[in-house]
Amino acid sequence: MAKYQNPVVRGCYPDPSVCRRGEWFYLVNSSFEFFPGVPISRSKNLVEWEHIGYCIDREEQLQLSPTLRQSASGIFAPSIRCKDDTFYMVVTNVTEEEKDNGNFYVWTKDPAGAWSDPIFLGTEGIDPSFFFDDDGNDYYIGTSNHQIYICTLDLKEQKITGKRTVIWEGTGGSYPEGPHIYKKSGWYYLLISEGGTERSHMITMARSKQIEGPYEACPYNPVLTNRSLLRPIESVGHADLVEDLNGNWWAVCLGTRTFSYPPKHNLGRETMLVPVNWENDWPVFGNHGSLDQEIETDCLPAKYTYCEKKQDYYCDFTSEKLDQSWNCLYTPQHSFYKTGDGTLQLFGDEHSLCDMAGYAWLGVRQCEHNTKASVELEFKPMAQEEAGLTIFMNHKHHYEAALVLQDGTTKLILRRQIGSLYRIEQEIAVPNDKVTLELESDLDNYTFYYRLEDGKRKLLGKGETVYLTTEVGGSFTGNYIALYAMGNGKNCSSPAKFSNFTYKEI
Repeated sequence: MAKYQNPVVRGCYPDPSVCRRGEWFYLVNSSFEFFPGVPISRSKNLVEWEHIGYCIDREEQLQLSPTLRQSASGIFAPSIRCKDDTFYMVVTNVTEEEKDNGNFYVWTKDPAGAWSDPIFLGTEGIDPSFFFDDDGNDYYIGTSNHQIYICTLDLKEQKITGKRTVIWEGTGGSYPEGPHIYKKSGWYYLLISEGGTERSHMITMARSKQIEGPYEACPYNPVLTNRSLLRPIESVGHADLVEDLNGNWWAVCLGTRTFSYPPKHNLGRETMLVPVNWENDWPVFGNHGSLDQEIETDCLPAKYTYCEKKQDYYCDFTSEKLDQSWNCLYTPQHSFYKTGDGTLQLFGDEHSLCDMAGYAWLGVRQCEHNTKASVELEFKPMAQEEAGLTIFMNHKHHYEAALVLQDGTTKLILRRQIGSLYRIEQEIAVPNDKVTLELESDLDNYTFYYRLEDGKRKLLGKGETVYLTTEVGGSFTGNYIALYAMGNGKNCSSPAKFSNFTYKEI
């Protein structure tokens, strides 16, 4: 028997979708306002995932733009499928701009390589998925007006060809969405999410002998949920099924690791793995329809040995290309950063950290509750300029340590913003525009430290973890540990230079 721990992909990796080609499984996740978009990973055993790239990684592919809803724009709910050795990723870009708005797909022969430019389909709603039937017909499944619909798809013509047919409205839960269709033993199975992506999230299923229905609901829906259960993982939903080479079935789904009371989460919605068995031509997910954090099974498709997960990371900025662990906000302008020769230079523009815009900001996901991060910073601020290290949920909820100019003196400040509440908590004079910034996190606090030229570690201050949680100030994303530079009204006169960034999980 093998034992593994959920989540299998930690940090802000929500809305998972999976497919298989040969012995390899491929996974994609939502990325919302962060660029590059749609991270893609691969695995042979479904537990250990290697991040191999992004489906959206070129500025000319897609424009991610801010909307009036913070942390609720950009890339929603991708789906990945493979046909004739070609991979297709279909997804929704949520934006208030006319350009690049709506549902599109990209394709590739090599999931770790370059993906095509987007092909927009002009379909309604969100959460699209493809289904390639064994009779040669291809289908598009979508969600609109709280209904699941289907229409035919022509991949050669790159367009929708058939009329839209509503096939199910779910079991009565709110927000029926995230549809996928599978075929097994002569049945078409329709899997969807209901209840919203919070505590009432759940997976329901229906089946039909014809792809356009009518569909009958599973007699024991929901087939997967942790609602109303005292489990370390909550909000379980938004799933996708895959069959391995041995004939065993699995589901990936999202869930949250919560803390405090009432429950809150700050790491985002993460990717979980669930064994699936079949009884009387209906699927049985996990522990009789619920998800455990620790699972024992003898059915993993490839060898796996249980070990404690730690994702320690060090970046020395010697390459002229940023490591794929880094994300920026919205589609970037490369003029705001330069890397190589052991430093990351950020060129701040007129924006401030509380603006909802693309600016000189680069972050990595916080993937565990107990972490340490540090970076060396050299920056000579002028006027209202600043640069520093931030723990960032969104533009209205963040804490940061930053170098600023006050009364003609360079100072290190600790600032917190919680919604409209905004305060500088601490000020320390810095003699030579150089400082090492450190950030520690646990379930109670984000704590900032600093080191000056004497090398002594000193406390700068702290902020409560609960105020940087989705339940307090977020929407669909988790926290990032980020480096930034801001002009707060005008372009910075000189770059902020960062070096020797480390991230460790405790």
